[in-house]
Amino acid sequence: MTWKPLVVVLACAPLAAQQPGGMPQMMQGPMMREMGPGMMKLMLYTPQHLLARKDALGLTSDQVTRLTALRDAARSAGEAAEAEAHSHMQALEQAADSPKPDTSAIKVHFQAAHGAMGKAHWAMLASAVQARAVLTDAQRGGMQAWADSMQAWTEQHRQMMKPSQPH
Repeated sequence: MTWKPLVVVLACAPLAAQQPGGMPQMMQGPMMREMGPGMMKLMLYTPQHLLARKDALGLTSDQVTRLTALRDAARSAGEAAEAEAHSHMQALEQAADSPKPDTSAIKVHFQAAHGAMGKAHWAMLASAVQARAVLTDAQRGGMQAWADSMQAWTEQHRQMMKPSQPH
């Protein structure tokens, strides 16, 4: 699976922030704040992340084999879903570029592309949950400690980067 969706979000966020009113309300709301840390924590368990830390985690050869299979299956499913999304986005662009755009056709392709990206994300999330189950309790504890330290660092960094508030 590629990180194209994340790159698109990261590329568009600064542009959206420059618009009057800043970031869209949806991106600022409580749902995004609540989903963010939980999703990031879960993403630490994707097979590719665990395989990258195989020595630190002390993964067995059986665990490496199982995680590799999960990674490859998720990658295949993600790439297929991304190809489907790309196809619909091209169709959406063509429909939008016509002299008299049909919003119904655009909506169909938008929803199909959105659904396909949902499939790609689901493949990644499902593989993370399955990969987490491959670990022993001790290995999960090590990953939890690492996740907690990353979260603490992120929060500390966020606090340091806030502009000072006038009193």
